[in-house]
Amino acid sequence: MFSAIFHTVLYQPLFNIFVGLYNILPGHDVGLVIVVITVLLRLAVYPLTASSIKAQRSLQELQPKLEALKKQYAGDQQKIAQATMELYKNNKVNPFASCLPLLIQLPILIALYWVMRDGLASTNLAGSLYPFVANPGTINPVSFWFLNLSKPNVILAVLAGGAQYLQAKTMNRQQPPKEAGAGGKDENMMVMMNKQMLYMMPAMTVLIGFSLPAGLTLYWFWSTILMAGQQYYMAKKDPIEATNNLLGAKIEDNNKVIEGEVVKK
Repeated sequence: MFSAIFHTVLYQPLFNIFVGLYNILPGHDVGLVIVVITVLLRLAVYPLTASSIKAQRSLQELQPKLEALKKQYAGDQQKIAQATMELYKNNKVNPFASCLPLLIQLPILIALYWVMRDGLASTNLAGSLYPFVANPGTINPVSFWFLNLSKPNVILAVLAGGAQYLQAKTMNRQQPPKEAGAGGKDENMMVMMNKQMLYMMPAMTVLIGFSLPAGLTLYWFWSTILMAGQQYYMAKKDPIEATNNLLGAKIEDNNKVIEGEVVKK
């Protein structure tokens, strides 16, 4: 049941787009097909990605305030939890919103892997084609006259890892400035975790890229570059520093509400 839905909803449309673009793009270059598909998919998930980036930035903006709450209500987990939820509510922040695009893109990435596996191998193309999509018979996996996208490529794997590093670096540059009252120990731990992610994710990308067809690694590279560009654009459009004062006022109002409720009880 799930396999049939996955094939109909994701695999078959992507496969037909892949073959259709191969038929109409100049030179029948499969690398150009992958670049175009990358752009189309990024445009399709742009609203979700924008929502995810906003959620990440909002959490970054609130981090000093969250650390201040932990210090203010040290030892009282109930008050910390209550104040944290109120802070999220007052600032309209959903801490789980940043995970949604990743969950959505994972099945797309799996479907794209199967599309490239079948398309680049030129196995039974007609079996999944719509009637209005012409069957090219075979698909030439060589792109730009020298790059075989059906086999792993070390250079593309390294480029994909570099793009992952650039994306993580772009996000880390948007961290809010340190504020007085933030918990030193927790803050240092957060910085350490961010540094681990900064280097660990690119390393994992390179290692995984060594075993993937170069076509999928090419998609990963361009998709990550576009994601980093979107992060940079949104950071320029709405810098974190410009909202810190507003958040400071909101946290004070939030604390007053919580303290008022505690007094009433």
